[in-house]
Amino acid sequence: MIRAELNRDMIGHLDKLASDGLTLFLLQEGRFRGALLHGTRLLNEMQANHAAGPLESLVLGHAYLGVGLLVNNLKGDDRIGFSIECGGPIRGLHVEADYLGHIRGSLSENPIPLTEPLESLDLSPLFGPGFLHMRKWVSGASHPFTGQVMLEYGSIGQDLAHYYLTSEQIPTSFSLSIDFGKAGEILGAAGLLIQALPGTGAEEAGLLEDQVVDLPSLGKFFSSRGTADSFLSGHLGVFNPRILDTKPVEFFCPCSKERFQSFLRSMKPEDQDEILTEGPFPLETRCHNCNSVYSFTRPELESIFRRI
Repeated sequence: MIRAELNRDMIGHLDKLASDGLTLFLLQEGRFRGALLHGTRLLNEMQANHAAGPLESLVLGHAYLGVGLLVNNLKGDDRIGFSIECGGPIRGLHVEADYLGHIRGSLSENPIPLTEPLESLDLSPLFGPGFLHMRKWVSGASHPFTGQVMLEYGSIGQDLAHYYLTSEQIPTSFSLSIDFGKAGEILGAAGLLIQALPGTGAEEAGLLEDQVVDLPSLGKFFSSRGTADSFLSGHLGVFNPRILDTKPVEFFCPCSKERFQSFLRSMKPEDQDEILTEGPFPLETRCHNCNSVYSFTRPELESIFRRI
């Protein structure tokens, strides 16, 4: 992966914040499990690599936070991801994460085409009708586990919660939050997941849900140098949070020029001949997951195709 550079002012801001990471915890003596993800650097690097504007960063950023929270269910070489296919201007997106907290993915439309300016942060008209597809690749399995639901809300957090309730019968709450600066820069980004475990009563679940609704903006909390520990103790302390583990998260894609070389080498001879005949040179290949561009000169291509 080729990482785009962040500007100096943003690097200075990020250096003052807590490190990105995923904190796993229990509430109410194990009746609920949760995950809190701080991803301000993660989303800044995503924004820079995809050259994403504020709207695109909001939509794709919510997806990155959402899939990052699902890392808590992974082991070993497992991966998890979800995609959205929809009829609105967004058209769709896909994201995935692995056990190590590596997160990548992209929008189907960047920039998102708008016929008129947004009047609010309600993104449901931009999604329109569609489906959310969930995929989990378990180490050793021959095929990924898959599931899907229709989009009900046009909100990534709410539609992820809808998926877990309808497909896996797990009452789940997602809160995905990004704090933007005046120029569209990402000052803070974080997500929260809370799931009720078997045996949890409806009254207990209702009390916790009310508490989650009243939580302050996660993005603003972390942009103001908050930490996961202080958030849990300060805002969920009444539920006796117990931290189980912490994990790193980062914007990362395993693509490389060598991988694209292998792809070019595996092309049909007639397709290789067409490239050498018609160009253009240098030939640019682009990774759709991280937007990295790898260029190949004509001599490089002749060598890859074994024409010299």
